[in-house]
Amino acid sequence: MSEGSIESDKGLGVMLAFVAVTLVGAVVMYGAPTQLGRAWGFGAAIVFALLAVVAVQLFD
Repeated sequence: MSEGSIESDKGLGVMLAFVAVTLVGAVVMYGAPTQLGRAWGFGAAIVFALLAVVAVQLFD
């Protein structure tokens, strides 16, 4: 009997979810009418991009 391993795509799924939120943050950064709204969009884009990279590393 041979042992097999099943690879999970959990890291890919979590990464894609964070990338989607990152893109929303980038759109907010581009389209917000105030400087504060653009700052929040930039902050969200940076944080969720970092979390996407961490998710790939964590689940790989």
